[in-house]
Amino acid sequence: MGFESLWMFDLMGTVFPVFFVMILGIIILSAGKEVLGWKRNRTEPVLTVSSRIASRRMYIQQRQLDDASPATKTLYYITFEVESGDRLEFKVNGEQYGMCSEGDSGRLTFQGTRYIGFERDHRPHSMGSGGMVSG
Repeated sequence: MGFESLWMFDLMGTVFPVFFVMILGIIILSAGKEVLGWKRNRTEPVLTVSSRIASRRMYIQQRQLDDASPATKTLYYITFEVESGDRLEFKVNGEQYGMCSEGDSGRLTFQGTRYIGFERDHRPHSMGSGGMVSG
């Protein structure tokens, strides 16, 4: 029980605290980034602009909790093109995603990077090849 048995205590005494501080720092930075983003959005004006839905996409995250049950989470994104030609992408919930189609035009309301809503223009559309129009 000489010098060779003390290396384990030295490892736990120096390496473990360094990793603990690094992980704690990453958690604090991530939380701070979220708080700053939320704060920045609160100071931005609420804007409503004419836009068109340029694209929609889904991102599916899958994690394996244990051998029997994988957990999945679906994130929904819609990209809007405004009159200036700029494109803005927002994360939306599944219901909002399902109510929108590519090419829809209307009024986009947002605050900073936060999506508030999209009101489609009401226009007649054709149903099938019979030429019937509904309002």
